[in-house]
Amino acid sequence: MPLFEPLDETRPLTGRLALGVEYDGSAYCGWQRLKHAASVQASLEDALSKVAAAPVKVLCSGRTDSGVHATRQVLHFDPPAARSQKAWVFGANANLPRDIAVRWVHPVPDDFHARFKALARRYRYVILNQPSRPVLERANVTWCRDPLDAEAMHRAAQVLVGEHDFSSFRAAGCQSKSPWRHLHFIEVHRHGPLVVIDVQGNAFLHHMIRNIAGALVAVGRGEQTETYLAELLTLKDRAQGAVTAPACGLHFVDSLYDEAYGLPAEPLGPNLLAFLGEWTGERPLPDCPMVEYRRGRPLVSLIATEE
Repeated sequence: MPLFEPLDETRPLTGRLALGVEYDGSAYCGWQRLKHAASVQASLEDALSKVAAAPVKVLCSGRTDSGVHATRQVLHFDPPAARSQKAWVFGANANLPRDIAVRWVHPVPDDFHARFKALARRYRYVILNQPSRPVLERANVTWCRDPLDAEAMHRAAQVLVGEHDFSSFRAAGCQSKSPWRHLHFIEVHRHGPLVVIDVQGNAFLHHMIRNIAGALVAVGRGEQTETYLAELLTLKDRAQGAVTAPACGLHFVDSLYDEAYGLPAEPLGPNLLAFLGEWTGERPLPDCPMVEYRRGRPLVSLIATEE
């Protein structure tokens, strides 16, 4: 998909639609609609309902926590009214607050499901590693004033790749039935003052990435050795782990699906890292059971098995 692809305004879209959404999560309790606080889901449903002139309910690829950002949150909905591609995108954005934006809309078959058909999810945790506090980047990076050894952090993280019990990295209130997750890759790189933890997996536990980031920062500071994450993985005890890293540095940057759905490819975010030049879908997915399982299973079967 070209960066400046024109939006069609002549053909009303019918049937299920997928949306790509970007948001700054600073002002929200997270993705999920709640009665007592502002949520990204509520803002999107309200905006889309105004475009459709009827209630709209959306389902997302993965819920984000309070304060966490997203540059490619994928969701789907069944529109109650036919509108053009341009009407959905421009109409939604006209009714959304400035910290949420719809990037694209794409027709998908009825067997598409943003959550259950996702083959992988990818996050980037961004740390600004410099003596002075951030100013322009303060809302979307975590600041660390102590020198970090990014190469040591990268080496320490490699023990997490593959399928493991991540009990030591899940929040105490995590509601997942199983602590087992499959990490496809985790990389830590320095780009000038930015230290970026780039991680992809089939799914993630509550606070899992922020807890991993906290442990890696302890290694980068020299407070822990490079065997620290291996030790935590073996302990299977969150109480033995490091502090949870702040939410402001975490960005949901990709949700991957079977190529047959033809979802638009985009530069991976956040825009602070645009110089890396990577677009979604460039890296091949690993040959692992979860990817193959979700590719081939009917949607009804996936929902019954995984809910």
